[in-house]
Order: sequence, then C-alpha cells, then structure tokens
Amino acid sequence: MQWLAGLSVRRPVLASVITLAMVFLGVFSYGHLNIERWPNVDIPIIVISVTDPGASPEEIESDVTNRIEDAVASVSGIDHLMSTSAESVSIVTVQFVLEKNIDVAAQEIQNKINAIPDLPSGIDPPTVSKIDPSAFPVMTLALSANRPVRDISEYADKVLKKQLEGTPGVAQVTLIGDQPRQINVWVDPDLLASYGLPVTSVLQAVQNQNVQLPAGTVDQGNTQLTLRALSRITSPQELANVGLATRNGQPVRIGDVARVEDGAAEPKTTANVNGTPAVLLSIQKQSGTNALNVVRDLKLRLCLWRRPPTRCRSTSSSARSWPRWWCSSFCGTGAPP
Repeated sequence: MQWLAGLSVRRPVLASVITLAMVFLGVFSYGHLNIERWPNVDIPIIVISVTDPGASPEEIESDVTNRIEDAVASVSGIDHLMSTSAESVSIVTVQFVLEKNIDVAAQEIQNKINAIPDLPSGIDPPTVSKIDPSAFPVMTLALSANRPVRDISEYADKVLKKQLEGTPGVAQVTLIGDQPRQINVWVDPDLLASYGLPVTSVLQAVQNQNVQLPAGTVDQGNTQLTLRALSRITSPQELANVGLATRNGQPVRIGDVARVEDGAAEPKTTANVNGTPAVLLSIQKQSGTNALNVVRDLKLRLCLWRRPPTRCRSTSSSARSWPRWWCSSFCGTGAPP
C-alpha cells in the first residue's frame, strides 16, 4: 500500500479522482446488485412416483417401493434414500451429494427403473422428476368472499389469474381449492330402468350433443374462412332437453330420468382462510429472475389494479420466507380494517 500513499502525496488530484471513481462504482454496483432470500443452489434430488389404483399401503411397499429402492440403490453418489408407501401411491426420494450432476442422476435413475423386470402390470408408468428450487412458489394469494367457492373460482381463473400471469417474471399461476363451474347430471336408476335404458345412454347423449365439428370453408376473394358447427351445452335446461330415446311415440329426455343442476366440480383440493373457504393462487417465477423483484411487482399490481391500496394487507410469510399477500374484497366484499 506504500505506492498508494506515495501516489496520494505526489499526485493528489489523480488520487482523488481514483477514490471518487471507486466510490461511484461501488454505489452504482450496489444499486444493481441482485438480492435473494436464499442462494441459488441446484439441489440434486430426484423423486420417483408410482400410482397403483386400489392397492393397499402394504402391497405398495412390497410390490413397488421395495423393488424401486433395490434398483436405484446402486446408483453412485446417493446421500439419502427415503420412501413413502400410501394407498395407491409410492414415492421414493433420492438425494445425491452436491457434486452430482442432476441431469446425469435423473438419467441413471430412469435407466435403473426401466430395467426392473417384475413391477406389477397394472401400475402406471413410474414418473421420475427433478426437484427445482425455482419451481417453489414465491407468493401465495388467498382469495375469499361471502360467495360460493364456485363464484370465487371463476373470478380467480378468468380475471385475477390472467392479471398475475401478465406480471414480468411470473411463469405460472396455479389454483388450489378451486371448484370450477360444472353441469351435474344425477341419474335416477329406477326411472332409467323403467324406460329400459342403460346409464351409458345418458353419457353417449351428452357426448354427442357437446361437440365442435368442422363445417367446411368459405372463399371470399383472397380470404378463406374456416367454419365450425358448434353444439356446446351451456345451461342445465339445454342438457335436460337432450333426447335419449323414443317410447310409445314420446321422446325420453335426460330431464325425465335425471336431475340436472348448474353446480360445481368435485374439489380435488381444499383451502381455508381463518375458517372460511377460499381459493389459493400459487405463483411461480421464471427461471433466472429475481424473486424479490417479482414479489415487488406482484404487490404493486395487486394493490393498484382496479382497487385502492387499502384493499391489500400482508399476512404471515409463505414458502421460502418470502412475503405472502392476502388481497381481500376482489369479489365485492368490504375492505379489511
């Protein structure tokens, strides 16, 4: 450091310029420095999932899980090998040492599974997936209102989800606990049998009346238009009037043998906020983007889009300790206190 001291004495102006340049460079770099909650580390974890509908946990363990474990145990670089056997499902998790290349590990695991000769014939093909830390949600929204879950689901899917997916850096928005609109047909077996009709006749009638077919093309000068014949059922009344057969010269319709209602699909997942049914929106960021910047842009969009900022409030942190935001009243209820 003697040369720096000597330079400062001999050429003080140059030393001052160098010092100011270093300070400016530091301030400029600080403003452009990416900040992450956790370091970007590729964790070499492979998950093998197999489904065998109707199999008990004991059968899953003996016929599927144990055989997969024995096959993949010989792969080099394994740090931990864990498994879970539940009804109809087997999950084997293989964690490798950090030095192991995740792509090579996945290929080696797949080769070992393909070589297993005696897996049950009725199972679905084993699925080998890599754990991607960037695939975890950076934000989770809870949407609730004093309305049926079906109405909340429709708003979340057709309005809010599209707005969130348009935010820079957002890769995917997944709905949890949603119940989309569905026209349900509750067939009365006794009424159906009285007309001598099988249950499949109702299914076939619905399929035949709920299709889109090509109807040719129309040439208009230099323009060619493609036509399609639409036969989509949009209301319970339309579905109830679909004909099944003719008995004694009178048509038999679906409404004569079944109760048709404008309802919702059976929920595959459920979500609650403070004991109230809700729909969760799990937001994933694009690979290579800064999670904190994505969360910041999402919060700005939520608080400014069609609602005043007082409509938003923060709650406890979600996965990976990033802020989770709960935006109330998107379905027309009152603002939070």
